[in-house]
Amino acid sequence: MKYSANSVWENKDEYDVAVIGGGHAGCEAALACARLGFKTVMFTVSVDSIALMPCNPNIGGSSKGHLVRELDALGGEMGKVIDQTFIQSKMLNQSKGPAVHSLRAQADKAEYGRAMRKVLEEQENLDIRQMEVTEILTEEVEKIEKSGVSSSEKFESGENVSETRKKLRRITGVQTYSGAIYRCKCVVLCTGTYLRARCIYGEVSTNTGPNGLQPANYLTDSLKSLGIRMYRFKTGTPARIDKKSIDFSKMEEQFGDERIVPFSFTTDPDSIQKDQASCWLTYTNETTHEIIRNNLDRSPLYSGMIEGTGPRYCPSIEDKVVKFADKKRHQVFIEPEGLHTNEMYVGGMSSSLPEDVQYAMYRSVPGLEHAKIVRNAYAIEYDCIDARQLKSTLEFKNISGLFSGGQFNGSSGYEEAAAQGLIAGINAARKLQKKEGIVLDRSQAYIGVLIDDLVTKESHEPYRMMTSRAEYRLLLRQDNADQRLTPIGHEIGLISEERYQNLLKKQELIKNEIDRIQHVNIGTSQKIQNFLKKNNSTPLTSGIKLVELARRPELSYKILEEIDEGRPELPEDVIEQVDIHVKYEGYIKRQERQVEQFKKMEEKKIPADINYAEIPSLRIEAKQKLEELRPDSIGQASRISGVSPADISVLLVYLKAN
Repeated sequence: MKYSANSVWENKDEYDVAVIGGGHAGCEAALACARLGFKTVMFTVSVDSIALMPCNPNIGGSSKGHLVRELDALGGEMGKVIDQTFIQSKMLNQSKGPAVHSLRAQADKAEYGRAMRKVLEEQENLDIRQMEVTEILTEEVEKIEKSGVSSSEKFESGENVSETRKKLRRITGVQTYSGAIYRCKCVVLCTGTYLRARCIYGEVSTNTGPNGLQPANYLTDSLKSLGIRMYRFKTGTPARIDKKSIDFSKMEEQFGDERIVPFSFTTDPDSIQKDQASCWLTYTNETTHEIIRNNLDRSPLYSGMIEGTGPRYCPSIEDKVVKFADKKRHQVFIEPEGLHTNEMYVGGMSSSLPEDVQYAMYRSVPGLEHAKIVRNAYAIEYDCIDARQLKSTLEFKNISGLFSGGQFNGSSGYEEAAAQGLIAGINAARKLQKKEGIVLDRSQAYIGVLIDDLVTKESHEPYRMMTSRAEYRLLLRQDNADQRLTPIGHEIGLISEERYQNLLKKQELIKNEIDRIQHVNIGTSQKIQNFLKKNNSTPLTSGIKLVELARRPELSYKILEEIDEGRPELPEDVIEQVDIHVKYEGYIKRQERQVEQFKKMEEKKIPADINYAEIPSLRIEAKQKLEELRPDSIGQASRISGVSPADISVLLVYLKAN
């Protein structure tokens, strides 16, 4: 569907960056560019939908909490806003090791959007424009490959080098539905689920974005004309039910944590302790499943009415019933959408079944027998890209200045979107600064794992972050995200000098305390023996270092405070880091050695102008995959599907010889 404006005119406002989309990715991208000093305009189909949560009313969760804390450590905004607007907070997986602890907060959806919008509106260098972008404007330029290494584009460097010349396109601006042309040097695509969006339940199909918002119907054709490969993906959301119609006495009440842990490292924990809203747990049953099975022929998911591929790890209730036929029940979480609304989110029961079937299945669930639906469940189809067209910086390989982030890259989830938006925005700014782009590798951050998976691996469904995807998850804990990434955020320019100095002080406290307890001797006095007996720990027969006691499974650094007379008064986050380091030191050192091997592969760079076709002994499939994706390093090449260890060996030999 190509759109041609009746009249085209030049907007005289000068911008460096245009961000298309006002969702979680667009917000982070726009803020990053503006905070780094570049004049930025953010386009959205509705200013009232900025930072909208069209599906689940929460931020964080398993692995997603890691992303939000990493985002905050780099200078992003999501963590700060959810700390202001949460209504319940809980640390998940506390019975397991610290590597999988994940923070999750129920949000007041309306308040979250309002708070983020306020941040955007008050940000210097940032303008917000309610308008649909219909076309990406580019011009053709030459790219010069010099001495086997990609140099700057000719239009940037001004060099007159003639070794290897390639044609590519560069950004000159965007055009809107009204015909206005906005000139800029970089564009960040954060269109989410709005491109040619279609909402479906039963036989009802409406060309609309999430929550009945206007879709963006025209940009897809512009992107395809630039040679960008597109996918059609699907996601979905459950019904919203009137709180007054729910019988909570038949459900299990779910409470937040007594002591709330903030997402942002800058939030004072004491400032956010408050009364929290409750959530509730109930379950589907055989009656529910029978209703669904009897109506599968009316589900657009199974009738062929839905073209897009849905997320494997966030399936509809129809999918659950079909794929897990042996399960007698599935969890259903009833969660408030906010403090000033009666709408309740029915977590675990997203669906695209007809309205009458939705009523029947929801009312078969204990506590929902008289449920009144406020908004029907629906599936939503939308256009997105094959993210393998992107560099690790999230810039398109063949379009200079065009970056992409969020669900448009084929991912799912608010947190994944925000993380990509931040990196895309940072790298758009760094391109304008003529600096090397920021690429976080798999050993540095969950964000690195997320982006590497998207740009390297073929995906036929929306990508979801999980702790199991991170090989080095013992090092990539959410509790140490500030130590891993705040120095990078400071170097980028998004972390203040004061915050950076505070981090250095924290690290010094951790180091000094670990050093101290390695030299503290614990004797065999009666007080010590009584303490050990009280904590079900083996008595001492001779003196021992305090650090050795702290490593015992039944003890911890924190518990040992009672017998550690020389212990200094330390902040809670420092105590946590000392405890984890002492308890898991052996495992951490082993994983650090694994990272060293990983780094060696990542540091073996592949020349940008390499001709894979001329490499003897390289299998045809490997040549095709390597030529298509053109990895930056041997490490990235080894993660491409269809490239075997033998192919990597051949490639290494060829690079050494040439």
